[in-house]
Amino acid sequence: MAPFLAYEDEGPHAATALPLVLIHGHPFDRTMWAPQVAAFSPERRVIVPDLRGYGASPVVPGITPLSVFAQDVADLLDDLRVPAFVLGGLSMGGQIAMEFLRLFPGRVRGLLLADTFPAAETPEGRRSRAATADRLLREGMAGYADEVLYDMVAPYARPEVAAHVHRMMTGTPAEGAAAALRGRAERPDYRDLLTRVRVPALVVVGEDDTFTPVADAEAMHAALPDSVLRVVPGAAHLPNLERPEEFDEALAGLLARM
Repeated sequence: MAPFLAYEDEGPHAATALPLVLIHGHPFDRTMWAPQVAAFSPERRVIVPDLRGYGASPVVPGITPLSVFAQDVADLLDDLRVPAFVLGGLSMGGQIAMEFLRLFPGRVRGLLLADTFPAAETPEGRRSRAATADRLLREGMAGYADEVLYDMVAPYARPEVAAHVHRMMTGTPAEGAAAALRGRAERPDYRDLLTRVRVPALVVVGEDDTFTPVADAEAMHAALPDSVLRVVPGAAHLPNLERPEEFDEALAGLLARM
C-alpha cells in the first residue's frame, strides 16, 4: 500500500470539468503549484500531492523509482474517487506524468509536460545523480539549494519567487530527495511512448531554462501527435512560478480543448 500522501484538493467536486492533477518537480513540494490552484480551482477540481519523500508526505529512504511515484498518485486518486483527469507535471513531475501515462493510459484525458524531457538517463547522468544523492545525505539540502537556485529560477526572477523556491528546496528531506535521484537515474526512455499519446497535450518551457532547454521541448512537441508548444519568455525552469500569467494562459488553452 502506498504511503499516505499529503495533498491539496481544491475546487468544486461536482463540476462537470475534468479534474486537474499537477505533480511537482525535484526538490520541491505541492506549494509550487499555488498560482495554478488559485487560478483554476474556482471552476474545476485541482489536486496537488506532495510526492513521497517531499513536503509533508512520508519519507521513504533508499531508491524511489518513477513507477512508485506514479503508483502513489494512482492510489491517491483512487482514494479520492477520481477515475479520469488532466495530468500535468514539471521537470521530474513531468517524467512521473509520462510514467503514469505508461502505466495507466486510460485515466489521462489531457497531458501537460512542463520543463521536462523524455529520454532515459545517460551513463554520465546516472553517475551525477548518484553523486548528488550521496552529497545530499552527507551535507543536507542547504548548500545544494544555494548552488542551483538561479538555475531553477532565472537570475532576474522576482525576489519573492526565488525565496519560495529556496524554501521548498531547503525544506525537502535529504533522504527523500536522494531516493528520488537514485530512482530517476534508472528511468525508462519515454520518447516512443510520446508518439502514441492520443490525448491533447501541452508542452511548456521557460525560454531561459538550462536544465531542460527549448530544444527538448521542441522535440517532445514534434513527437506528440496532438500538442501545442508554449515557450515562456522571462522564465527559466519554473515558468509556472516565474511567469504564472503566461503559464496559466497556456494551460487554460489545453483545458479548453478537453
